[in-house]
Amino acid sequence: MKEFSEQTRLNNLQAMQDEELDLLVIGGGITGSGITLDAQTRGIKTGLVEMRDFASGTSSRSTKLVHGGLRYLKQAAINEVHEVGSERAIVYNNAPQITTPLKMMLPFYDGGTFGPFSTAIGLDVYDRLAQVKSSERKYMLDPQRTTDREPFIKSENLKGSGVYVEYRTDDARLTLEVVKKASELGALIANYTKVTGLLYDENNHINGVKFEDMIGGTTGEIHAKKVINSCGPWVDEIRDMDGSNEGKHLHLTKGVHLVIDHEKFPISNSIYFDTPFHDGRMMFAIPREGKTYIGTTDTTWNEDPKEPDITVKDVTYILAAANQMFDLPEQLTPDDVEAGWSGVRPLIQEEGKSPSEISRKDEIFHAESGLLSIAGGKLTGYRKMAEKIVNEVAFELASETDYEYQSQQTENLTLSGGDVGGDEGWELYREEMTELGIVTYKLEREDAEKLVQRYGSNVVDVYDLIPDEDFKDNLPRIDWAMLQYGLKAEMVEHPIDYLLRRSSQMLFDINHMKAIEDEVINYMSSYYDWSEETKQTMTDEVNEKLKLTDLSDIKKAYHEHIATEI
Repeated sequence: MKEFSEQTRLNNLQAMQDEELDLLVIGGGITGSGITLDAQTRGIKTGLVEMRDFASGTSSRSTKLVHGGLRYLKQAAINEVHEVGSERAIVYNNAPQITTPLKMMLPFYDGGTFGPFSTAIGLDVYDRLAQVKSSERKYMLDPQRTTDREPFIKSENLKGSGVYVEYRTDDARLTLEVVKKASELGALIANYTKVTGLLYDENNHINGVKFEDMIGGTTGEIHAKKVINSCGPWVDEIRDMDGSNEGKHLHLTKGVHLVIDHEKFPISNSIYFDTPFHDGRMMFAIPREGKTYIGTTDTTWNEDPKEPDITVKDVTYILAAANQMFDLPEQLTPDDVEAGWSGVRPLIQEEGKSPSEISRKDEIFHAESGLLSIAGGKLTGYRKMAEKIVNEVAFELASETDYEYQSQQTENLTLSGGDVGGDEGWELYREEMTELGIVTYKLEREDAEKLVQRYGSNVVDVYDLIPDEDFKDNLPRIDWAMLQYGLKAEMVEHPIDYLLRRSSQMLFDINHMKAIEDEVINYMSSYYDWSEETKQTMTDEVNEKLKLTDLSDIKKAYHEHIATEI
């Protein structure tokens, strides 16, 4: 087992203070993590600090798809489709354990955005631009075959559908496996480390940061030849610190997704569909782990990006779209929603231009101080975003120091947990490791499959932690092993790190999560020797997040509205 623990975090913070880095990355979402991995593989001594947990912002709140960029075709963004589609295949090959191919249905109706001809042509162009494998290329279905394949799609005015491939992922774990790989290669990484100020040399050139350890409370300075600001929705805050926030700024938009039990929303296919409101929006409905999740919204967000709320309007909009698109056993209501998540997209808007001209592309900002900032882009394109900005850093270091320029090394670099023989070897590996869990560790098949899917080749380390007894420290044996692994090898510092981002239980197994949350907090309190005050803070953090996730306030408002109507 490769250690990546609280002790690792403390050691890394000390090492970053002891010796100047070549590069310091601020922000531990998918962009900052990808930059750190790319730079470290090129022989650039790299550090990363994240003010909360890895992927705690936008990078754990996406639609959880490694997109091929089909939607870009509507804007004739040919280069974007080609680049993002190509990157999707690379992500899948480097981390097949957390990137699952899905057949996605795109139904079309009278009066809808797409028709039979435009869908067929669009998907053909998409397949070619995205370099889709021949076995995964699109095919078209007539109305009858569409409803045969997915009986819950509404048949009224249905003209048919196109079927193509997208890739479902666990965005938080994808980010984490990138971080862990960077750590394995020598990058110095610390979560819960907040940048509180920037440092400059006598020429007013940025050469480091001031920080506060959000766990231990200590402060310090980290010096680096280059600094990259990859803070997602907080990019402009760092630019404000630098006095360089001008020209273009972030425009945040909020996206909401809802999770519903599969019995209530029993589709067996992933569906990409027009909302029935003629507002130009499209939604995904995706089966996962006995649930179906659906989203997303797209509304401007001007408040704190840390925890964007989910409103009654958000919920009713998504449920209305589902109820009009699908013939379900019963109409969905807020009571059927088990969980939801909300995040903000950091889009880029130029001063003097209208909101309709907001860019969804990634962009690099160069400040006079030397601070490099990057924002925008998509989860799928994280590796290319990293390559572009690290190219600039590498060229600068090669011209200013004795560093010898190296090009990117990540295209064929297996991520942590991805040593499974690539995408071609994954199915055999998954079955072998599932059987190992069943035979050697006496697991149920479903539990073994979930562990292999979550941890990939690291599952052997998790298996070795599974106790013989059904419960240990009042935790079910699988949770006990997963939590141990999280503490020792995945830098779990707060209970919410495990309950939400490492295990996804708060989203896709919320009843189980509620059953174990107290014992997880109790165990971590003992493990880290927390004071009663700290333990209460951690408990409050979980409960506040849970209140947002299970939509208890919205359900209450819904019932009060019904009572008023009656």
